[in-house]
Amino acid sequence: MQSTNYLIAPLLEGFEWFDDALQRSLQAAGWEPVTRAESMVILHVLVGTRRPADIARALRLSRQAVHTTIGSLVKAGFFALEPDPEDGRIKIVTLAERGAQMHEDANAIVEQLGVRLEQRIGKRRVRALHSAFEAEWGEPPVVTIKR
Repeated sequence: MQSTNYLIAPLLEGFEWFDDALQRSLQAAGWEPVTRAESMVILHVLVGTRRPADIARALRLSRQAVHTTIGSLVKAGFFALEPDPEDGRIKIVTLAERGAQMHEDANAIVEQLGVRLEQRIGKRRVRALHSAFEAEWGEPPVVTIKR
């Protein structure tokens, strides 16, 4: 990983390392590849964001782009759309059986990736990452700059 004073760069590189390793491992297990956009939508659904508008907001993408991505994942059999129990006019995203199977494989892969990362950078560093990312960071601040 590239050394930088900006924390955002190694955060992004770490995420991309995990996502690339996960996608390659899923393909090695027989799953067809998904795009980065599909991967991000899947991840948001798995952590509980079910409404397409909420997914779009979280990813800072247009609703149309997210609906297109969700549509491709429904067509591939990973997602299903069901009426929102709180508002029947809205559809929510749920995992279809095929999506649940992929999720099970992905969980097993992510566990192995954690072990592999511990072997590469050490258990102490991996624990420190967990600790830092599980801490309550609060709302994203707005900072001012001097010009």
